[in-house]
Amino acid sequence: MVFSRLFKLTSRDLAIDLGTANTVVYVRGSGIVLNEASVVALETINGVKRVKAVGDGAKLMMGKTPDSIETVRPLRDGVIADIDVAEQMIKYFIRKAHGGTSRLPRWPEIVICVPSRSTSVERRAIRDAASNAGAAQVWLIEEPMAAAIGAGMPVTEPIGGMIVDIGGGGTEVAVLSLRGLAYSNSVRVGGDKMDDAISSSIRRNHNLLIGEATAERIKKEVGTARIPADGEGLTVHIKGRDLVNGVPKEIAITQAQIAEAISEPVARNVETVRTALENTLPELAADIVDNGIVLTGGGALLRDIDKVLSDETGLPVVVADDPLTCVALGAGRALEDPVYRGVLTTA
Repeated sequence: MVFSRLFKLTSRDLAIDLGTANTVVYVRGSGIVLNEASVVALETINGVKRVKAVGDGAKLMMGKTPDSIETVRPLRDGVIADIDVAEQMIKYFIRKAHGGTSRLPRWPEIVICVPSRSTSVERRAIRDAASNAGAAQVWLIEEPMAAAIGAGMPVTEPIGGMIVDIGGGGTEVAVLSLRGLAYSNSVRVGGDKMDDAISSSIRRNHNLLIGEATAERIKKEVGTARIPADGEGLTVHIKGRDLVNGVPKEIAITQAQIAEAISEPVARNVETVRTALENTLPELAADIVDNGIVLTGGGALLRDIDKVLSDETGLPVVVADDPLTCVALGAGRALEDPVYRGVLTTA
């Protein structure tokens, strides 16, 4: 017991938004300390795989590695796809959040965010990965609830609110009131599906093959949820491999072409929001009319996504102040503030 207390003093409790695209870490008393890509680079030496890089360093290697190195994204569609690699990634982020290695073991209390519609098997995989990475206690919090807390919504009061969290692996839509989810739904259509749609469109219409990193860059630079007023919008130059001649090539594409490419995933997200509104209790719906819809997640940064949702629902839509870190921030507040401890579970 004495040693347990001593080791506890060497660690700081964490809240982790373990996302498909990025992992954000909140440290008790310090706030957000880390926001890196959820990517691990593995190097094979004499038939044995070892971790070469994690996070942003590993992401820089994507699509540029020799045969002996592979880059892995251990999460797909918001859930763990490779538990062993996920465990290594969590260990790295815990160590980095604590400022490096220590001669004493660290047993932090960790809050991990999970999709609201995740299965018991998926939740157990996340919990086991965090436990094996060195957590003394693992708490789970549903992503929409964490996002709402991080966005400053009054989740503890009898007031209905709607949150739409658009992440890399999927979109979570929830109606919240009194520390609970009155309604929740999710669709595994997020930033990754938009990247795939951009890649497919460019390959189909321009016979140009581009990588994941290029598609993501295009989405961030000129991506938009609706066709610009002038019919074309901004122009961006992209490089890839010509599928006809097999040589590198550069082309120019317009913002309107990107809007058309991602129109299907955007429409899926809009439909998910409309379905949520149709299934919301009347009294809660009345509150949503007054308070509007709050957007969080990296997808909330897509140009005009708030305007498209507002036009389709007839409701006011606002983007949270810092949508990328809302989930981790809310999980951190649930860890620190007794008011929110009731939203944490162990299963």
